[in-house]
Amino acid sequence: MLHARRDAGVDVGRTLGRLVGLALALLLVAMATLAAPAAAVGRGRPASSATEPDLDRKVQALAVANGAVVGLRSVALSEARSIETLGRERQGSGVVIDAEGLVLTIGYLVLEADEVDLVLADERLVPARVVAYDQASGFGLVQALMPLKLPPARFGHSGRLSSDEPLLIASGGEDAAVSLAHMVSRRAFSGFWEYYIEGALFTVPPRADHSGAALFNGDGELLGIGSLIVGDALGPGRPRLAGNMFVPIDLLKPILSELREHGRSRQSRRPWLGVNCVERDGQLQVVRITRDSPAEAAGLQPGDRIVRIDGAGITALKTFYAALWRDGSPEREVTLEVRRGQESHTLKVYAMDRMKTLRQPQGI
Repeated sequence: MLHARRDAGVDVGRTLGRLVGLALALLLVAMATLAAPAAAVGRGRPASSATEPDLDRKVQALAVANGAVVGLRSVALSEARSIETLGRERQGSGVVIDAEGLVLTIGYLVLEADEVDLVLADERLVPARVVAYDQASGFGLVQALMPLKLPPARFGHSGRLSSDEPLLIASGGEDAAVSLAHMVSRRAFSGFWEYYIEGALFTVPPRADHSGAALFNGDGELLGIGSLIVGDALGPGRPRLAGNMFVPIDLLKPILSELREHGRSRQSRRPWLGVNCVERDGQLQVVRITRDSPAEAAGLQPGDRIVRIDGAGITALKTFYAALWRDGSPEREVTLEVRRGQESHTLKVYAMDRMKTLRQPQGI
């Protein structure tokens, strides 16, 4: 894997610096070389010629895209519940997506955040405020409170991405880096924390600095935002392979104006139980209960196996979430049938609107 740190102190608005330019050029050549066979077949000519056209344009496009990636640091409110799982101090990356300094990141970095700073390539810190946290998609938005003077990244089409297309992953901050990757699967993703999205992008090789990292195609277009490191990048029933999961940019496009105006999408107003489950041997097993959650109040316990919800049998997270969110009402009674050891129990859980449980900085 080609890998290079971005040079600190560079003015990304005009030049990326000699080392960064060289690194990106080398990555572009590698990307073009990887794409050459497919391109050559389509054009009916030798594969080597596919590395020549538009190389300068692509290098410049990736340079601009890379320049839009910034580091992000946040500190959660002292009473935030999310500290238990995410810690109070968090760091990752974000991507500038408009000329006014709006930055797209992964939502958990700014969940219940009280302080947010953006880390630029010259190591300057720029204060920012949280604009949106969207539970449904997993995205977060922050607004720089000082001019960034960085060209925004252009949106691509994650749904059109092919598995043989070389990609670039870029992170920001003090340890900013770029590296090559490729997509090995695109599929729905069910998270144990009551999270589900369609069209998640899974890439290899894995990056440890994935939180909020940007996924670009060879034209410098933003395709996704880094969320997780996973052990099953190829998907269920396939050989184990470590990689990263990216939230696809196509999920942002229809809700961006809504996030800017309301701080969340309508889809985020849905029932929340506060239960973490995993699929195990054809059943859903509870592994964690959130403190002071509806699940805790109802008496649900780690180790319980959920077999029915509102009378419907379930064996997978996807069907569990579909049943839980079926009518869009965020506050309602949910009936769970669980197996605890050899005994069956029926529990009434009074679901809550998750967004109402989140701590907010005073005045926001």
